[in-house]
Amino acid sequence: MNVSQMKDRKQNLRRGVYLLPNLFTTGGLFAGFYSIISTIHGNYDVAAWFILIATVFDGLDGRVARMTGTTSRFGVEYDSLADLVAFGVAPGVLMYMWALRPFGKLGWLAAFLYVVCGALRLARFNVQINTVESKRFLGLPIPAAAGMVASCVLLFYYLGGAGTIKKVSVLLLIYSLAFLMVSSIRYYSFKDPELVKRQPFGFLVLLIFLIIVIVARPEIMLFTFGLIYVVSGPLGLVFGAGKHGPWDDSSDQVVAEVNEENGLSGEDE
Repeated sequence: MNVSQMKDRKQNLRRGVYLLPNLFTTGGLFAGFYSIISTIHGNYDVAAWFILIATVFDGLDGRVARMTGTTSRFGVEYDSLADLVAFGVAPGVLMYMWALRPFGKLGWLAAFLYVVCGALRLARFNVQINTVESKRFLGLPIPAAAGMVASCVLLFYYLGGAGTIKKVSVLLLIYSLAFLMVSSIRYYSFKDPELVKRQPFGFLVLLIFLIIVIVARPEIMLFTFGLIYVVSGPLGLVFGAGKHGPWDDSSDQVVAEVNEENGLSGEDE
């Protein structure tokens, strides 16, 4: 980072920060922290719900910032830190206490792998934010991975479970989510500008129907939609929708070239 860039950042901080989007980010951070507290006290279903609440705040802060023209570098960095707590640490602690603790070292290593892959996913997103297509994410988004974790817990309690669970399938799920977050498999981002434009009347009816179904059976439907989204990336790759392999680093090469042109290095990020 050169001297002029450092001066620009200091000047931007002196001017202040935008309150509205950062308040939504703080709400997501609070929900993630409260999820951890609930997990410590053994309230795993409450912890899962607060992870899902954090996803709502995460979806709102960016959209509010774009709609009000209040996007900033500070907001991007703050959002990433909040996401790491709410969608990385909170689900990792929840899954360890709820399902992975009986597996001993293999269990807490799986929880840690989930957290570190989530951190890597966020770091890669920040680096590539201006070099990848806006309609698709590169790798499974960490909020989607956290939502999958939370919906599994909620489905367990909805089906009559109580306390903790010991299932190898949960261990495999955590490893799979960690892999998908750091892979280069494409996932639809729901940021298509066409979605906010005029749509057929039937599309509105379909959305209303989906909302009614989710409200009627939230535990089942959240798990179902989460699972569909998680497997949509690998299925798209298998059936030709993905243009690159799961470990293709062509996008990273583009980022490296852009950073080199701008005088940036890995130490500056």
